[in-house]
Amino acid sequence: MTNCIPFVYFKTSREIVRLTVMLYVRFPLSLRNAEDLLHERSIDVSQETIRFCWHQFGPIFASEIRK
Repeated sequence: MTNCIPFVYFKTSREIVRLTVMLYVRFPLSLRNAEDLLHERSIDVSQETIRFCWHQFGPIFASEIRK
């Protein structure tokens, strides 16, 4: 990711945030299903964290995909 400014104060790694958002966006999953899939990969995140990541970083990832 070229622009790291939104991640400066975020404690989770960029890769986990990207995986979380892309998993939620790419597949028609509910927050609970996305949480379960990440839990199977030994990534503990809550539904609220997934929702927050989507609202915070979703538009950034979408603009990158459009480029």
